[in-house]
Amino acid sequence: MSPETDANGLKRDIGLASALVLVIANMVGTGVFTTTGFIMAELDSGPALLACWLVGGGFALAGALCYGELGSRFPKAGGEYAYLYQIFGPLPAFLSGWISLIVGFSAPIAAAAIAFSAYIAGQESTPWFTLKILDAQILSISPASLLACAIVAVLSLVHCHSLDFGKKVQNFLTLFKIVLIIGFIIAGFLMRTRGIGEVMEIPKASSFSSSGFAVALIFVSFAYSGWNAAAYIGGEIKNPGKNLPLALILGTIIVTGLYLLLNLVYLFALPPDRITGVLEIGKVAAVALFGQNIGAVFGIAVAFGLLSVISAMIMAGPRVYFAMARDGQFFSSLSKVHETRRTPRRAILFQGGVAIGMILLAAFDQLLIYIGFTLSLCATLTVAGLFRLPRPSVKNPDIYRCPGYPFIPLFFIAGNIWIICYSIVSRPTAVVFGVLTILAGVAIYALFWQRAGIVKSDSGIIHRLENIKQPMAVTRKYQEPV
Repeated sequence: MSPETDANGLKRDIGLASALVLVIANMVGTGVFTTTGFIMAELDSGPALLACWLVGGGFALAGALCYGELGSRFPKAGGEYAYLYQIFGPLPAFLSGWISLIVGFSAPIAAAAIAFSAYIAGQESTPWFTLKILDAQILSISPASLLACAIVAVLSLVHCHSLDFGKKVQNFLTLFKIVLIIGFIIAGFLMRTRGIGEVMEIPKASSFSSSGFAVALIFVSFAYSGWNAAAYIGGEIKNPGKNLPLALILGTIIVTGLYLLLNLVYLFALPPDRITGVLEIGKVAAVALFGQNIGAVFGIAVAFGLLSVISAMIMAGPRVYFAMARDGQFFSSLSKVHETRRTPRRAILFQGGVAIGMILLAAFDQLLIYIGFTLSLCATLTVAGLFRLPRPSVKNPDIYRCPGYPFIPLFFIAGNIWIICYSIVSRPTAVVFGVLTILAGVAIYALFWQRAGIVKSDSGIIHRLENIKQPMAVTRKYQEPV
């Protein structure tokens, strides 16, 4: 095995800068331009709004610190799947990969693609064909949906071509989006219609109620999702023991700062009562600050910024299914790496097909309801895995150690449990869909269980027969004396 490739044949060609760009591109997406109105409906206060975004950034940073150690220990493709496989065995790992396919990547890709097409082709695009069963829309084909499908197809082919080409496209799109946001922030501060005293008025006591703040964090957690993006391409990052944790941590800090400044611009543009319940908060704020014409142009610019989100998820997601297939827990054809391009082409096309199906079936909106809930479950279980691993030696320079252990992991776990509990109370529909998704994953896993020749090791952890030695060897590596 060349030092420039990982054990599965993936090329280590992603440096710190590109990994950092991937994290930022995954995080800065539709959430920050759509969720502020719903958060304000729960809090009804500018300072409480900013506090909520800051706390959400703290949770994301804590998660990044924890994932940094896991990524340093297991520098492989797959993210949570790779970590859970090593720590808890194949079933939790498979379920995390299954949730990543449906909830973590395909649904957000479909949602971002439809949001892009709605800005370009118009939100009231007339369907050419609609199929309904009992008044429920099953299939819809319109100019907007076809444009969304085309965007997913084109960007999937871009990332199939080569890692280098896909990386350059991703970097360009992310640079455009960051320049757009920074420009909007600077212009917003210069053209603000409200003073800092109005923005930072003393909030009501009810603005910081436990229930309202927790529900608001559900929306914030969706906007911050993607802080773990670099973990999914651990098999392609140069010097992963150093660069992977740095990309996760620096990316989360940068995005937290951007989110706080962007929401401050919203408050400079509009009072809380005009923000409450607004979906297209970015466009509405731009119109209030710069006028109707410039506001419309900003809306189009946001649409192109969404291409960076789609591209980043198309780049990161297939590495999960690729890793699952390599372990015999998913379709074996998805484990193939292109001989010359060195990309998991089949996994990329498979994910693109699922996302296109969601666009045409219009099922993505139901999936988005429980994105925050189900992804919080996966992240919580993954970070909890740190407590099952022996602490790495401080003498090992290749392993990044989570600072503040065990308090940082406990803070992350407690925060997510808080969000999950209030999700159950305030959004029971999300819980129902989440449970159904998990049960479907268990059923599908059972099929691969019978086909993959899975057995138990002496430690009680279940592995495929040919893979028993690998997890045990990895565990022994970190049982060296301190």
